[in-house]
Amino acid sequence: MQKPQSQPPSAHGAIRRRSLLAGCSAHGVHDGLTDVIYVLLPIWQAQFAMSYAQVGLLRGAYSGMMAGFQLLASRAAKRWGREPLLVGGTALAGLAYLLAGQATGLGVLLLALLLGGLGASTQHPLASSLITDTHEAGGGVKEALSQYNFAGDIGKTLIPGLVGLLLTLVSWRTSVSLIGLLGLAAALLLWWLIPSRASTLAMNEQAPKTVRGQGSASGLRALILTGTLDSAVRMGFLTFLPFLLKTKGAGTAGIGLALTLLFVGGAFGKLFCGYLGARIGMMKTVWITESSTASLIVLAVFLPYGGLMLMLPLLGLVLNGTSSVLYGAVPDLAGAGQREQAFSLFYTGTIGGGALAPMLFGSLGDSIGIALALMALSATLLLTLPLSWSVQRGLDAAPGLSGQAG
Repeated sequence: MQKPQSQPPSAHGAIRRRSLLAGCSAHGVHDGLTDVIYVLLPIWQAQFAMSYAQVGLLRGAYSGMMAGFQLLASRAAKRWGREPLLVGGTALAGLAYLLAGQATGLGVLLLALLLGGLGASTQHPLASSLITDTHEAGGGVKEALSQYNFAGDIGKTLIPGLVGLLLTLVSWRTSVSLIGLLGLAAALLLWWLIPSRASTLAMNEQAPKTVRGQGSASGLRALILTGTLDSAVRMGFLTFLPFLLKTKGAGTAGIGLALTLLFVGGAFGKLFCGYLGARIGMMKTVWITESSTASLIVLAVFLPYGGLMLMLPLLGLVLNGTSSVLYGAVPDLAGAGQREQAFSLFYTGTIGGGALAPMLFGSLGDSIGIALALMALSATLLLTLPLSWSVQRGLDAAPGLSGQAG
């Protein structure tokens, strides 16, 4: 094998910046393309006279394909390369929306969303591992992943909001086609931004060698379960919050404002808690965020409307912040050479937990009421505390990581 050519130190920083910008761009665009479906579903229901079951089928088709093919995407990357798959997946997501813009019935729309979910399945595992690999040598992996996580929330906020405005000016078909063009433009941007494999290998070859963990299978399993429960509670709470607000007298505008306050706090929570985890360690941060989230969910049940609105940014910060800390632990527990697979398993668990929780806790809410269902959510979150201790044991057991655990 030919030895990678020497690079000046300044080139290493450029490679890290380009990979971080590429990963953040991919996350923002893909998360925006995923969540814009919420804006379009009511329009499609009216356009094609769909039942609620068919509406659920469309949403489930996209998220199911995205969750189900992440592991396959990580395996395919080992054969064909990470960069072609990430660029190709982003282009496929864009083409899917172009197809949706031409849909004349449920069948074409369903096919488009299946293709869109397939394209989206490449983003989380491949963009995360790209950032990890290029930042490992120079340090700051956890901070970089928190920025990556933050970028996803920016995409979730901007793209659906812009499409909502577009729909007041042009038809839904034009709006959806423009989303498709955005996906194709993002694919071109990624093709230009992502550093070549050769330059990345050269940077890692020249970087000072650091002691690196070889991974922990038991710690990774505990981490995936922790992330699954955290995601399940987050999605469950988001499902119940509008109904809780209605019981406190909130109207449609009030519910919209409440969700905005929660999401703004959540976006900054992902950024802040990722840096906090790098400073004080994974387990301490998870105990702070998860115990705070459980307490604030209970408090939300009893607070009056005004008090709940004031508390929502703080609740959003801890509700969403845990995820950045958990993402940052994936590379340590996976070990070198297994990162795409580890990230894909982790994201499959979190997305799957987030998809199942509204149905499970919704049924519970029908039986015992919203207040008690939220109490059950809060209690479920406490299960992450002993699990995070198991994750920490995995970090301590992984060779070379015991001194990094914090």
